[in-house]
Amino acid sequence: MEISGTTLEAQRTTDFRCVRCGFPIRTLYFQYSPGNIRLMKCGNCKAVADGYIECEIMILILDLILHKPKAYRHVFYNLFSKEGANFESLLLKSFLAYLILDVYKMWVFSMNEGGSSLPTGAKSLLLVFGKMFTGVIFGNLVFLWVVFYASRKFLSASAGFYGWKQILFAVLVSSYFKIFLLAMMVWEFPSSVIVIIDIFVISSNIVALKGAKLLVPCVWQLSVQEFI
Repeated sequence: MEISGTTLEAQRTTDFRCVRCGFPIRTLYFQYSPGNIRLMKCGNCKAVADGYIECEIMILILDLILHKPKAYRHVFYNLFSKEGANFESLLLKSFLAYLILDVYKMWVFSMNEGGSSLPTGAKSLLLVFGKMFTGVIFGNLVFLWVVFYASRKFLSASAGFYGWKQILFAVLVSSYFKIFLLAMMVWEFPSSVIVIIDIFVISSNIVALKGAKLLVPCVWQLSVQEFI
C-alpha cells in the first residue's frame, strides 16, 4: 500500500501533506492492528511524510518554538480538518482569545507607560476597555488584511491553503507566544518584554505562512517531470 506518487488531480482531493516538502499524500499511516502502524513515505522526497504522529506533544511544541516549518505543516494540514463546524468553532474561539490577549497587552502597556491605575467607576471602566477593544479590533483587521494580501501576492498559494480562513488560522496558531502575556498577572515585567513577545509572534507568523505555502514548487517539479 505504499504511495509512490501523487498526481495533480489527487492534490485537489488530498487533505494531508508531507511535513518536509509540503507534497500531498493520501494517508499518513497504515494501521495493521490497534497500536501497530506503519508511517507512509512521501512520493516526492521519499522521506516519512509525518513523523510527528509518533512523537509526544512536547516535541511538537518545542519545534513550534524553534520555528521549524515542518511542525507548522503538521498542525495546519495533518492535525486539524479545515472543513466542518468543528473548524469554524475552533477558529472563532481562537480569534476571541487572540483579541482578549491583545486587549490585555494594550492595558498592561498603557499601565506601565502611563503609571495610571484602573478607573474606579463601572462606567469609566467600561469606557476604557471599550476604547481598547475597538482599537484592538481595528488594528488586527488592518494587520490581517496586510497579511492576507502579502501572502496571496508574495507566497505561492498551495491547494487547500488559500482562503482567508486558512490564513487566519495560520496567524492565530503561530501567535501562541501571546499566552506568555498572562505571566504579567503574576510577575512584573518591563514594557520591553511586550515588544520582544510581539517580535517573536511576527517572526512565527512569517515562518508559519511561508512553511504552509511551499507546495506549488513541488507540484511544478512533478508536472515538469511528467511532461518530460
